[in-house]
Amino acid sequence: MNTMKTKNNTNSLLEKGKKIAIIPFLSVVFFMNMASTCSNDDDNNNSSSDPTPVINTVTSGTWRVTYYFDTDSNETSDFAGYNFTFGSSNVLTATNGTNTYTGSWSVTNDDDSDDDNPSSDLDFNILFSSPANFQDLSDDWDIVSRTATKIELIDVSGGNGGTDYLTFEKN
Repeated sequence: MNTMKTKNNTNSLLEKGKKIAIIPFLSVVFFMNMASTCSNDDDNNNSSSDPTPVINTVTSGTWRVTYYFDTDSNETSDFAGYNFTFGSSNVLTATNGTNTYTGSWSVTNDDDSDDDNPSSDLDFNILFSSPANFQDLSDDWDIVSRTATKIELIDVSGGNGGTDYLTFEKN
């Protein structure tokens, strides 16, 4: 009987030891799982929705259109020789030395959940009232990429589903 009690105590201690040994293991698994769910895109610092860096970039110097694709055709040549100035008070000027066209521009925060490009909450807005080829640039463009010398924009039309691309490069 005494041997039986000792055996039961030994088994009980082994079971408690197994339970105690599994707790640190489960803790490690839990913390590893929690760490894997963290990433730098979880930071909510809204840097992608701050228009200031984009505004500072485009207001520095003059720019040219190096690519304009309107739904189904490359129309870059329509803007050959034109220099674009994104001026103060949101005045946009395009000039080729002979012709000058004035429009407006802005960069706005668009945190709309049905945005065409959910990775960017900024809209690059361009508006020209004439001539017709410059009116084609009038839209609320989504910023695909931006460097100090290049800005790539995209617009997915809600009406016909066509996709337009516009790239400005600094002179």
